[in-house]
Amino acid sequence: MSYNLNENLKRSASNFPESIAYIYGDKSVTYQELNQKVDRLAAGLYVQGIRKGDGVALILGNSPEFLIAYYGILRLGAFVVPINPLYTQGEINYLLDNSQAKAVITHVSVEPKLSEVKKQLENLKLVVYTEAENQESTWEHLMETGTSINVYGSPYIDDEDLAVILYTSGTTGKPKGAMLTHRNLVSNADSISKLLELDVKDRVVAVLPMFHVFCMTICLNAPIACGATVLIQPKFSPHDVVSAIREKKATVFAGVPTMYSFIYQLPEAIAEDCQSIRMCISGGASIPTELLHKFENKFNVSILEGYGLSETAPLVAINPLKGTRKPGSIGLNIPAVQSKVVDEFGKELPRGEVGELVVQGPNVMRGYLNMPEATAAALIDGWLYTGDLARMDEEGYIYIVDRKKDIIIVGGYNVYPREVEEVLYQHPSIVEASVVGVPNEGYGESVKAYVVVKDKQLTIDDILHFCQDKLVKYKLPRQVEFLKELPKNSTGKILRRELRQLTEVK
Repeated sequence: MSYNLNENLKRSASNFPESIAYIYGDKSVTYQELNQKVDRLAAGLYVQGIRKGDGVALILGNSPEFLIAYYGILRLGAFVVPINPLYTQGEINYLLDNSQAKAVITHVSVEPKLSEVKKQLENLKLVVYTEAENQESTWEHLMETGTSINVYGSPYIDDEDLAVILYTSGTTGKPKGAMLTHRNLVSNADSISKLLELDVKDRVVAVLPMFHVFCMTICLNAPIACGATVLIQPKFSPHDVVSAIREKKATVFAGVPTMYSFIYQLPEAIAEDCQSIRMCISGGASIPTELLHKFENKFNVSILEGYGLSETAPLVAINPLKGTRKPGSIGLNIPAVQSKVVDEFGKELPRGEVGELVVQGPNVMRGYLNMPEATAAALIDGWLYTGDLARMDEEGYIYIVDRKKDIIIVGGYNVYPREVEEVLYQHPSIVEASVVGVPNEGYGESVKAYVVVKDKQLTIDDILHFCQDKLVKYKLPRQVEFLKELPKNSTGKILRRELRQLTEVK
């Protein structure tokens, strides 16, 4: 088998030319048409001097242009650098400089941030704007210069060629560029297609950010490899997502826990809206078990919780579509991927014991770009050290306990934030909750909870009383702070590090 994302699209265009590749608003495009657009994009970039092995940054939201550009860049044998359009000028500058990107394709709204950046980066030769009229290089111009003639010569693409550099938001220091090859991404898309039994009849909602690996693999690469339809949603709105599922008869929905929480809270949303859905997938962070059950009961759907990392392209494990689902677990290893739980010396621990989760498989990154020390710390003896604490049961189901660095140590006892959060989510008035450690003179640290609530009359004492008989004393929150909303990243994942900073400021 050839591990090549470019070949996956070509094969679907050949096998299902008239099937719908994507729907955006009221516009639908077939696989044959998508393949032609990708050819034109690749040719347009070639005419502008982009070659195999060059980096092209995509600073775009969810749109047909992202999908076409992503595959067009890969068709040239170049690699994609996806960047969040909301990043600051400084953040964009760092990522473009670090990746040595030769070109950028972006929305015209990003132009003010790029005008300064362009002057500072010698390597950057081309900037193409979408939805622009007055720019020297526009998307339309690029597509026009890329005629249907194959000017780029269909370069040979090896399984181990670099396909995507994904920047991971480090808690300390600068973001690290995880180098993902065609093999990494295709093997993962292939496993997902098989596990989820995706086929040409499926319609997959792409509302997670396309620049994030969760969306890239589950909602783009996997559906496109099997001729399914991608339903592109420009941004997350609970109402719009439920409408799209109902009107476009979506069969697969992938989201992060906060998305499930917002959809669940939508008063007008009913089970009939989701009757076409055959499965939901949750990732990006652990979904509270209470929320999982509430959502499933309200909409009569199943949520398969999985787990992945940018460094693993991303999926490592998922609960099975058929067979035993264990709420609270991230399921079983996907095909060809192995994982184990180890102590601080790398020795495998007995089942049931908590240690660091380490992973091995064809989906594991080549390393971090230009960061040999970080690569050596993460990849040891062929295993990726995830930084996540986990335990594995006798049947091989994995339970993420917490991030290694998020453990709170109260008087020598380990407190895992997720355990406290699970209890808080059981309270009927608590919409969101996150727990961090704060300095405590007597015990080293104590537990602080940040909560978003529906009932404005709810008091700190009410919450503490609710937790009292559900948690041992040292795990109980000593402080509770009410917020209007919790800080989140672009995928909707709650950012504990920002909550810690809030605590430090006070």
